[in-house]
Amino acid sequence: MKKVGSQPRKQRRFLFRAPLHIRQKMMAAPLSPELRKELGYRSLPVRVGDTVKILRGKFRGHVGKVSGVSLKKLRIYVEGATIKRSDGKEVPYPIHPSKVIIVDVDRSDERRFG
Repeated sequence: MKKVGSQPRKQRRFLFRAPLHIRQKMMAAPLSPELRKELGYRSLPVRVGDTVKILRGKFRGHVGKVSGVSLKKLRIYVEGATIKRSDGKEVPYPIHPSKVIIVDVDRSDERRFG
C-alpha cells in the first residue's frame, strides 16, 4: 500500500481513489460490548443482514437490520431509517458506518468466522 501524507488534500485523495479491498475495511463499525467479549474483535466490516444501532443523527437510538451497503459512497442503509422525498416516495437514509455499533452479526456465512 502506498504511503499517504498528512495533508488533508492527500487524505481526501486517498479516500476517493481507494480500491474496493481497502474500501471494505473502511466500512468497519465497532461491536457492542457483549459481542466484543463473545467474538474477541473490537470492530468488523458491516454487511447486509447485520443488526446495528444508530448512535448519531436524527435516527439516534434506532435498531435495525442493514438492508444495503454502498462501497462507492461509503454508506450503509438500515431498515426503518428512511426519509420522504419531495415526490412522497420513501427512500433509505445513508449512514456512515462509524456512526453505528453492530449489535448482532449475520452468522450465515461460514467464511466470516471460520
